[in-house]
Amino acid sequence: MWYVTSALLMLMPVIAKADAAQPWQYGFQDPATPVMQGIIDLHHDIMFFLVFIIVFVMWMMFRTLYHFHVSRNPMPEKIVHGTVIEVVWTVMPSLILVFIAIPSFALLYSMDEVVDPAVTLKAVGRQWYWTYEYSDYANADDEMLIFDSYMIADDDLESGQLRLLEVDNRVVLPVNTHVRVIITASDVLHSWAVPALGVKCDAVPGRLNQTSLYIQREGVFYGQCSELCGVNHGFMPIVVEAVDLDTYLSWIANKLDEL
Repeated sequence: MWYVTSALLMLMPVIAKADAAQPWQYGFQDPATPVMQGIIDLHHDIMFFLVFIIVFVMWMMFRTLYHFHVSRNPMPEKIVHGTVIEVVWTVMPSLILVFIAIPSFALLYSMDEVVDPAVTLKAVGRQWYWTYEYSDYANADDEMLIFDSYMIADDDLESGQLRLLEVDNRVVLPVNTHVRVIITASDVLHSWAVPALGVKCDAVPGRLNQTSLYIQREGVFYGQCSELCGVNHGFMPIVVEAVDLDTYLSWIANKLDEL
């Protein structure tokens, strides 16, 4: 057992720093943005109403089957009209829908709201990789900071890297900063999706879609293309590394020097 424990201890730092789906995971990933936290809260709120309605309906069905069984009630009663129950089964679902609609509309509007961004990232979906452009930066020769991000093949993976999820060039973004993400495609439909960040936006050829991010904690967040785009659709992952502002500025400076 000691070697099993040692192996788990060696993997713990890797797992703690990697916000990716785990085997047999049935819940959400830990949220890293206010939007993802809102999605999780809305899910829990709706699940409360869902469980309540399922329990109530099942109780009514079993109660009806029990009391109106032929052995207990051989002569069925003819009920023509019931004003009270009709009012109740009309008003109650309406109130439940209102309770669900208010937080869902608030979340939808917050997802569409774009605060004046400090960083702009452009993501271009291609068959089958991503191209990223940091539109705010250029070197002395006015060369833009653009790079491609390919999935690392199984044979090139290093210890601790996740199969089918790791890339050669990660997207680096600062925490506690308003980021605008502009998403498009050069060939077919793609979708830029990172579950822990609460973002999933279609990449449409000839069209610019926009979403916003406000990452609240440092970490490495994994995503994948979520729109069927061809034979290698499952091999164009997304990796976003959130760092503090000083580290981000140093990374930008190094990238510009490499141009």
